[in-house]
Amino acid sequence: MGKKRPGGGLTGPQQAAKFLGVSVLSGVVLAGIAIPGAGALGLAAKGTVEGFDEIPANLKTPPLSQRTTILDSEGGLIATVYSRDRQVVPLTAISPYMQKAIVAIEDSRFYEHGAIDLKGILRAVNRNAQEGGAAQGASTLTQQYVKNVFVEEAGDDETKVREAQEKSLGRKVRELKYSIQVEEELGKKKILENYLNITYFGQQAYGIESAAQRYFSKPAKDLTLEESAMLAGIVQSPSRFDPVNDSQEAMKRRNVVLQRMADMKDVSQAEADAAKLKPVQLKVTKPKNGCITAVKGAGFFCDYVRNSFLDDTAFGKTREERAKVWNQGGLTVRTTLDPQSQDSVNDSIKDHVDQDDKVATAVTLVQPGTGRVLAMGQSKPYGFGKNETQINFSVDKKMGGSNFGFPTGSTFKAFVAAAAIEGGLPPTKTYLSPHDMEYPSPVKTCGDKPWVNSDNPPARVENETESENGPYGMKEAMAKSVNTYFVEMISEMGLCPVTEMTSKLGVIPANGAKLPEVPAIALGSEGMSPLTMANAYATFANRGVYCTPVAIESITDSHGKALTVPKSKCGRAMTEKTADTINTLLLGVVDSGTGQQSGLTDRQSAGKTGTTDSRYNAWFVGYTPNMAGATWVGSGGAKQVSMENITIGGQYYDKVFGGGLPGPIWKQAVSGALSGREAPTFTTVSIADTPSPAAGGKPSTGKPNKPGKPGRDGKPGDGQPGGQQTVAGGTTTGATGGDAGGTNPFPGISIPPGIIGGRGQ
Repeated sequence: MGKKRPGGGLTGPQQAAKFLGVSVLSGVVLAGIAIPGAGALGLAAKGTVEGFDEIPANLKTPPLSQRTTILDSEGGLIATVYSRDRQVVPLTAISPYMQKAIVAIEDSRFYEHGAIDLKGILRAVNRNAQEGGAAQGASTLTQQYVKNVFVEEAGDDETKVREAQEKSLGRKVRELKYSIQVEEELGKKKILENYLNITYFGQQAYGIESAAQRYFSKPAKDLTLEESAMLAGIVQSPSRFDPVNDSQEAMKRRNVVLQRMADMKDVSQAEADAAKLKPVQLKVTKPKNGCITAVKGAGFFCDYVRNSFLDDTAFGKTREERAKVWNQGGLTVRTTLDPQSQDSVNDSIKDHVDQDDKVATAVTLVQPGTGRVLAMGQSKPYGFGKNETQINFSVDKKMGGSNFGFPTGSTFKAFVAAAAIEGGLPPTKTYLSPHDMEYPSPVKTCGDKPWVNSDNPPARVENETESENGPYGMKEAMAKSVNTYFVEMISEMGLCPVTEMTSKLGVIPANGAKLPEVPAIALGSEGMSPLTMANAYATFANRGVYCTPVAIESITDSHGKALTVPKSKCGRAMTEKTADTINTLLLGVVDSGTGQQSGLTDRQSAGKTGTTDSRYNAWFVGYTPNMAGATWVGSGGAKQVSMENITIGGQYYDKVFGGGLPGPIWKQAVSGALSGREAPTFTTVSIADTPSPAAGGKPSTGKPNKPGKPGRDGKPGDGQPGGQQTVAGGTTTGATGGDAGGTNPFPGISIPPGIIGGRGQ
C-alpha cells in the first residue's frame, strides 16, 4: 500500500490522481446525466468530440470483419478467407453460461448501472490513490465495447490502433460520452451481444462463436459452465491465459471466473466447486485461413478471385477501398469454377507431372463466349513448404503470377495468321519458306521507323529440320509449324497488324509491358500467361468475338445484399470468316500436324503446339467450340531447366515438345471436363491444298538440326542437340553448345531472361 503523510493524509501524487479521477467523472456526469446542453462542460478537453448528440452509426451496428466464403459455380465450398476469423451470432445462439461468465468477471454490476459505473469509478479512484498508481480500472462492459469498436475500425493500421487504445483524457472522455448514448440506444442485451461478437479471445479467434470453434470445436450455444468460464477469463489477457500454450494459467484464471459467478449467485457454490475440479479439456481446431485452405486444388483460383476483386473498380474507387471491403469480409462469393473441369485438370496434372519434378505445369480452362474461368491448376501446390509456391503460373504478374510469364513459342503463330487473313491475305498464300534465311528487312511498324535487320552478320531464322524447305502454303505451314513461312508473312504485312490483332485478343505480356514490334514475336519470344493464351484462343472458338475473363458470378454481403458484379465484356476481334479459317487451319494441326497426340477422340478439337529456346518451355493451346484451354510445362523457379534427357512424372523424355507432354495433359484435362456434355462442331472453310515441296528440297546453307530455336515445335524427328541458333538480331548457343547467355538481340528492348539465349530468371 502506498505511503501516507505523517498526518495520515495522501501524498501529493495520490491526491493528484484522486482529483483527476473525480474531475473526469464530474465532467462526464454533467455531460451525460445532466442536461444535454451542458455537454460541452465535460467535453472541453483537447481531443474530445464536438457534439454530444452526434454518435457514429457504426457504434450501434459496427461493421465487424468476418469470414468470406468462396464457392464454386454449383455452390460447393472452395475456401474460407478472412482478415479476422469471426462469425457474428445473435445472443440466443450463445450459451447462458457464457453470458453470465463474461458479465461476472468483466462487469458484475452491468445490469445495475448505466453506461458509467459511479461506484466502480469511485472505488477505482480510491484504490489507485491508495496504491499510488493504476492498480484497478473502472471500464464497464459498455465502455470496453466502445473501445473495441474503435480498435476494430482501425483494422491493421497500427497508428489508428494505438490512438484507439491510448491512455489519454481525451480518448477516455470520448469513450464515456459514446457509452452513455450507446446504452440509451441499444440497451443491455444488444450491448452484451455486440460485445461478445467483437471481443478477441486469442488464437486468431474474434467473437465468441469463433472462439468456441477454435478451442472446443463446438458452437457457442453448446458451451458448458467450465468452458464458458475459461473463455471469459481469456479476455483480460489472451496471451497470458491462452489454454493452448499454458493450461495451468488458464485453469487458475478459469477458477477465478467460476468463483466470481458463484459470488454473484449465477451458479451455486457447489456447481462452481465441481467445475473447478475438472481439468482443462480442449478440442482445438487449428486456425485455417486463406487460399491455402482451398479444396480441389483450387488455391490458385481462389487467389485469382481475390486479386480480381482487388483489381476491379466496381468494388471501390481505389485499391485501398477495395481492400477494406475484402478485409471486412462477411461476403459470399460465388465463382465460375466448374467442379467437373477442376477435378479433371487436377487428375491430368497428377498423372503427368509430379510435385517434386524439376519443372512444373499449369493448366487453365475457359468458356468461349462468356469469358468464364472454368478451371485452374498447377503441379506445385499453393503453399509455403518445399515444392510449393504462392506464384500462380496461370496468370499475369499483377494478378499474382510470375514476373515475366513464359515464352509461348509457335502458339503465337495463330495470331500472326489471324492478322494476315483479317487483312485480306488468302489462306492459300505461298511463301518460299527455305530451311534457313535472313530476317527480311526493313519491316513496317506502327510508327514511322521500320524495323531493320542491322546486325552484323544479319540475323537469321531457320526451320526445325532440313526437310522443312518450301515453298509452303498456309495450311501445311501451320500444321508443320514452319518458322520461315511465318517470318516471311509477318515481314510482308508488317508488325502493326499483328500487334493490333493481339491487342483485340487481350494478348499482353504477363509483365504488363507493350508487345515489342520485332519479327521474332511471330515465333513466340514474349512471355505470356496460360490464362491469356487460353482466353485468346477462345475467341477463335467463339467465331471471332473476344470476351474478357471473369471468375466471379455473384457476391452477397453479410446482410445478404447482392453487390454489383462486373460482367465479361465482349467485342468482335475479327470477322467470322477469319475465325472459321483459323479454326480450319488449327484443326489440321491436331489431325495431321504437330498436335496429333493432343486431339480429342469424341469431338472436334483444334490447337497449336509450341516449344521455346533450349526447351525451357513447352505449350499446347487448344479448344473445342465450347471450351478452350492452355497447358504450359517449364521452369517455374529462378533456374531455367532445359527439358532434354529429363524425367517428368516418372516418365523419361529425351526431348520435351509441345505436342508430346503439354498436349496429352490438355487432352486428358479437356476430355474429362467435357465428359457427358454436348459436342458442337466448328464452322469450317474450304482451303485448297498447295503443292508440297519436292522430297529432299533445296539444300540449306545453314547448319541443320539445331535445337532451341524460338518458335520451334520440337515435333517427332526434330533436330539433334548442339550447335548455334540465329534469331532476329543476334546469335545464341544451343543446349550443348556452351553458355546460354548471349547478348540481347533487340537493343533498346527489355527481354525477359531465358527467352532467346537469356540467362535463367
